[in-house]
Amino acid sequence: MPSARRAARRPLGLAAFAWVAIALYLAFLIYPVLQSLLMSFTDRNPLRANSNFVGLENYRELVVDERLRTTLVFTITVVVVVTLVANAFGLGFALLLNRQSLNYRIMRTLVFIPQVLSGVIVAFIWRSILTENGLLNAALQQMGLVTEPITWLGSTQMATISLCAVVSWITIAFATVVYSAALRSVPPSLYEAATVDGAGPLRRFRHVTFPMIAPGTTITVVLCLITTFKLYDVIAVLTGGGPANSTQSTAYYLIQVAFTNNLFGYSSAIAMLLLVLTAGMAYVITHLLRKREGRL
Repeated sequence: MPSARRAARRPLGLAAFAWVAIALYLAFLIYPVLQSLLMSFTDRNPLRANSNFVGLENYRELVVDERLRTTLVFTITVVVVVTLVANAFGLGFALLLNRQSLNYRIMRTLVFIPQVLSGVIVAFIWRSILTENGLLNAALQQMGLVTEPITWLGSTQMATISLCAVVSWITIAFATVVYSAALRSVPPSLYEAATVDGAGPLRRFRHVTFPMIAPGTTITVVLCLITTFKLYDVIAVLTGGGPANSTQSTAYYLIQVAFTNNLFGYSSAIAMLLLVLTAGMAYVITHLLRKREGRL
């Protein structure tokens, strides 16, 4: 009889934990999103006691905001570059480190360190490396590759390239770990069968490895896209949005509008636009990659 009572109580205990998880999800995700959505229809300003309902005025402002369009173009450029670079290099590193010895396990751990570090710390490290008197210019001059220091963060083009390189360095670590896990899930018997059929390394990669790691590719591409779309901390420390606002992401512009210009209503409209764009692109890319998995 006591055991029957304990069995009856167990599902209730699990249900309680589920309700707690749902409550936290509603409190820390759904509620803030709804609050931001409601605020986007007002002229909320923290310097004023009251706010007024302005309807779609903030969303009309999105259409004519030239600076917002510039940040969207820059953000999408960084997203595409970082996603491609992170997946290419992440897969390459995973293939190189796909061994079970202790040395390779240590190297996989070292590769993952950039992902563990805070984006602010990574940006501070790279800012000291990329200054005119930094380690990178000193190394290039020492090797005789350049005669004058390169202003990595001083021009529009070089600042964009440097930012993409730093963000890629962070996301490559994540991609390497995901691809390493995907490679370990490939049955060795498939490689043995392909070898018996006379397939070389390239054919084994094309017909065995690449199709089998397709789910890992989907995860890496989508998460890299989402992470880069909301990029703020690395930009704030590394370039400060400069030079001449050329490296401002949409998330950086959103924060500036909210906390520098105190336009909470308009910044909420930008946040809604960013949410819809990120969710929409993530859904479309996930759908396309899932269809690709089925064809492979």
